[in-house]
Amino acid sequence: MARQLSRRGFMVYSVAASTLTLAASMGCDTSPAEGAEPGRLPSDVLVTGTDEEMLVLEVTEANKVVVRLPRAEVGQGVTTAVAMMIAEELDARLVDVDIPLADARAKGNQFTGGSSSVRSLYGPARELAATARARLVTAAARRWHLPARSLRTRDTKVIAPDGRSATFGSLTASAARIQRPDVPTKPKPASKHRVIGRPTTRIDARDIVTGKAKYAGDLTVAGAKPTVVARPPTLGGKVLWFDERAARTMPGVHAVVEVAGGVAVVADSFHHAFKARDALRIRWSPGPLVSLSDAAIRSRLRAAVPRLGDPPGGSTQTEGEFEFAFVGHAPMEVLTAIADVRAHRAEIWFSSQTPMDARESIASAVGLPTSKVKVHVVRGGGSFGRRLNHDAAIEAALVSKAAGLPVKLMWSRADDIRHGRMRPASHHRIRASHARGRVVAFTHAMASVSEAYEAVGAVSRAAFAAASGPLPSDNGLYNFGRVTGDSGSVELAMPLGAWRSVDSGTVRTAEEIIVDEVARSLGKDPVAFRRTTLRNKAVKAVLDKVATAGDWGRALPEGHGQGVAVHEEYGSCVACLVEIDVTDAKAPRVTKVVMAADVGTAVNPRGLEAQLMGTAIDGISTVLQAGLHIDRGAVRESSYADFHYARQRHAPLRFEAHIMPSRREPGGAGELGVPAAAGAVANAYARATGSKPRRFPLNF
Repeated sequence: MARQLSRRGFMVYSVAASTLTLAASMGCDTSPAEGAEPGRLPSDVLVTGTDEEMLVLEVTEANKVVVRLPRAEVGQGVTTAVAMMIAEELDARLVDVDIPLADARAKGNQFTGGSSSVRSLYGPARELAATARARLVTAAARRWHLPARSLRTRDTKVIAPDGRSATFGSLTASAARIQRPDVPTKPKPASKHRVIGRPTTRIDARDIVTGKAKYAGDLTVAGAKPTVVARPPTLGGKVLWFDERAARTMPGVHAVVEVAGGVAVVADSFHHAFKARDALRIRWSPGPLVSLSDAAIRSRLRAAVPRLGDPPGGSTQTEGEFEFAFVGHAPMEVLTAIADVRAHRAEIWFSSQTPMDARESIASAVGLPTSKVKVHVVRGGGSFGRRLNHDAAIEAALVSKAAGLPVKLMWSRADDIRHGRMRPASHHRIRASHARGRVVAFTHAMASVSEAYEAVGAVSRAAFAAASGPLPSDNGLYNFGRVTGDSGSVELAMPLGAWRSVDSGTVRTAEEIIVDEVARSLGKDPVAFRRTTLRNKAVKAVLDKVATAGDWGRALPEGHGQGVAVHEEYGSCVACLVEIDVTDAKAPRVTKVVMAADVGTAVNPRGLEAQLMGTAIDGISTVLQAGLHIDRGAVRESSYADFHYARQRHAPLRFEAHIMPSRREPGGAGELGVPAAAGAVANAYARATGSKPRRFPLNF
């Protein structure tokens, strides 16, 4: 009989891996630091960073270089980027570098967001490795009684002029004792880079496609029982009464526990847990938004947009109002957390972009000192901002405490789409005032939904602010005279969260549509108009690149159109050119995407290309078809079947990414492309249809 494959096994062997990454000073010492691997001999620790990153570099006797990363790996490839930095400065083989994720720490920086990881780690990681290399070389020189400057490093070894070699692992114990190396500890100049800047396959690609990579749902923790939660039909609904008798008598059920979000069932398997959950009889109180649906929310947002004020005298106005729907994060891996809460300690396993915040919140929720809570950070199967929040981990901890058992709690896809966090809906009002062929004033006012309460597991305000960054209008991207803006909000008791590119994904999209419309009203080509009004030479360069590579202005069949947009943020800039086919008005299809980005030093160009491809899919999705409806206080959508994120059949037939050469420090890249991609899709649609799109996604 042929061997049967599990559903997971089928997915593992039938889906190819994408290669993703992002394209940021420190003193060093050799003292032990939090983050070193438990049980590792002290002699294995070569260098400990004394800055906020607190990186620890170890070399094992087996010649493995280990650096525990104080960031989350959620598919963006940060572990590969950091491994490349370490390998570059150590002259180590990339295969010899291991970048596990650090547990939650008591101090330092463990925030993953705002496209900041590579920017913040670029200096510390390279300096750490350069210091380690100097100590290893010095150790070899003293062993061989040779001048340290006569030695070289290659392939995770130190090599003498006569050909003798010693692995880093054989030198690590003596190197760790060296306080003053005999060779410089400064990182290499960019001109000598042989690893950084070279397109590289992800170090974990094979593990991902073969199923070796472990996510929270794959972990086995002794005694942890599968757990699911029955949740209310409306946002913020509460349990009034429930009858658990039928559920408790079902096979495999260990506990039924009421929690803030509903009623949890702990069982021997997820099959048993879901069956018992469905057998619960629950009476719910309606949530606080039960009287609200989309139309009322849109009306309140429109009324909350601040007045634009009077335009300059003698000017002509190009104006637009734009609506953006709520959007779910919907990462491929559903939220899962394992919790083992005892009387005097707690241990949690889950994927977190804010593990230090999470540790404190979990400790508070279960009534333990923070020092008694251990949080293990696990890789995540996608995030897009969702794992900035830790609501699932807190819920798992509370269920474990109440049930007296370790639990593996999983939110179903419907749980996360209907009760998880989402990008806020927003309304924008923009006016460009032009006179004598140029824009003399530009005003952008907006209102967005804000969270009226601090929900369980919410990311701290400081962390959210770091992820958000400034509104694009504040950057002065265009020479548009007096640029002004204002914002209002509508407070609603619903779970919101930072969604990839945060405010920029809506703000810049709306602004780039208006830029196109201004160009049209002035009788100018959209690319030519941007060239004459952009302030930054780097932005002009990426715009020129996509216009040339994408053959801007070429003749297209009826029902087809090109669109372009640019964005500048995180110390980086990007341009996007899109071609779209709208001959089927109900199913517009983006056929080509060309992107160009200047992110300074691109640590891994191949990973950056993949990041840009992902942002193109985000732009296609949120402009054309993906959003969440609110119906009488409930989210209508519940899965990928009705939350219409782009599938393979919606992907562009042709995609190009052009990385601009640079030797300056890295900028941010993970979120950079979303606003430009969304703006380009909207502008291509407008040119193909002769319309002025105002509500997104367009199928709403």
